[in-house]
Amino acid sequence: MSNSAATTPNRPLRVAIVGAGPAGVYAADILTKSNEVKDGHVEVSIDLFEAYPAPYGLIRYGVAPDHPRIKGIVNALHKVLDRGDIRFLGNVTYGKDLTLHDFRAFYDAVIFSTGAIKDADLRIPGVELEGSFGGADFVSWYDGHPDVPRDWPLDAKEIAVIGNGNVALDVARMLVKHPEELLVTEIPENVFAGLKKSPVTDVHVFGRRGPAQVKFTPLELRELSHCKDVDIVLYPEDFEFDDASDEAIKTNNQIKTMVNTMTNWLVEEHAESEQPSSRRLHLHFLHSPVEILDSPETPGKVSGIKFERMQLDGTGNVKGTGEFIEYPVQSVYRAIGYHGSPLEELEYDARRGVIPNDGGRVLDADGKPVPGIYATGWIKRGPVGLIGHTKGDALETIGFLLEDRLNLPPAENPDPQAIIDLLEERGVEYTTWEGWNRLDAHEAALGTAWTSSDGNGNGVVRERIKVVPREEMIRISRG
Repeated sequence: MSNSAATTPNRPLRVAIVGAGPAGVYAADILTKSNEVKDGHVEVSIDLFEAYPAPYGLIRYGVAPDHPRIKGIVNALHKVLDRGDIRFLGNVTYGKDLTLHDFRAFYDAVIFSTGAIKDADLRIPGVELEGSFGGADFVSWYDGHPDVPRDWPLDAKEIAVIGNGNVALDVARMLVKHPEELLVTEIPENVFAGLKKSPVTDVHVFGRRGPAQVKFTPLELRELSHCKDVDIVLYPEDFEFDDASDEAIKTNNQIKTMVNTMTNWLVEEHAESEQPSSRRLHLHFLHSPVEILDSPETPGKVSGIKFERMQLDGTGNVKGTGEFIEYPVQSVYRAIGYHGSPLEELEYDARRGVIPNDGGRVLDADGKPVPGIYATGWIKRGPVGLIGHTKGDALETIGFLLEDRLNLPPAENPDPQAIIDLLEERGVEYTTWEGWNRLDAHEAALGTAWTSSDGNGNGVVRERIKVVPREEMIRISRG
């Protein structure tokens, strides 16, 4: 008998995908639609594992609830999983409930798509002070992540957000937006209650480089102008452009759109004399953080932040000017990027926050491919790019998996029921796609009930109210 998985004639190729966010779902979808599968050269059986009881990963727990594209992406992922040819197993944690040895025993190949949920480090003095927060942690809170505290300290009137990417704008918008505007989203009840008590008046967003070098996108920028009773404040001295900036504006329509938008805001702001709004969102450029300042009155708490003023060097990069500026703030949010976490029994590149790999083939300590182990998404290439970029990642990874299939180490027990038996034997309260549909319907019903309740809805239609506690999610999902 052959020891090759793919040459075993009477069974499908068994594949486990660890992580049911966009990267994992795209990988599963691409594998099922590959030419090898469509032409009948190989049959596949895919199990999609997720540490949370619900699917969608970053879409459910990493994007602001008022983001306009969420619904479209969720609908697309839902259609893939609702077909029935990919089995979803939620509330199963790699390294705790199942080990790499377990996956090797039941599957011919394993694809890790675990993403990145931790904040990248900002190494400046004062980062440990009370009132200094990671942007990713705040995102997890306002998105109702089941494993974070239900409360968030929102007691600052003036707040700094460090970063010029989409996450920084999401964090700033959620901090400055009046929470009543969020009721039409899936915002959890505890998050609405917390934001309702916030005394915030000013949120400052700081970027190291100029307006032509920002990392956010036109959509995120335009969303800022949709916040009611919030003024956007910009500063003429920050609008500096060098040769590289001018070239980028000429050749990149996205950059041109954003620079024009911000320039128009700047002109409109200084031309108008309307009644000021109760909250302000300040956009600063050419500011490099130097130190988060300790409070002399209440030591150990944030009282301000210090920046060095930067200038463009002609290439679109920046250099220091030696001029320093301090801003009085009571909270600082670091939104300079995400960082991937290590996975047990696999090598880890701590600098980049990824699993070392070659095009998706996971590598061992000697730099050689580990047979049957693959990676895709942010844990493969690092937390950069938009959600759609993970499709290209998945296509490359799946291509290598299918290329390798004749030499994959075969599963000892490829029976799809065997992994279910093991989970039940270990007392793992796994959830299923049917269970997610139950939870999905329950959250929608909570929104409907709130809308038609005793009048507190004030005419607002709530699409859903997200369930936060893990144990409640499991209870509802498992019926």
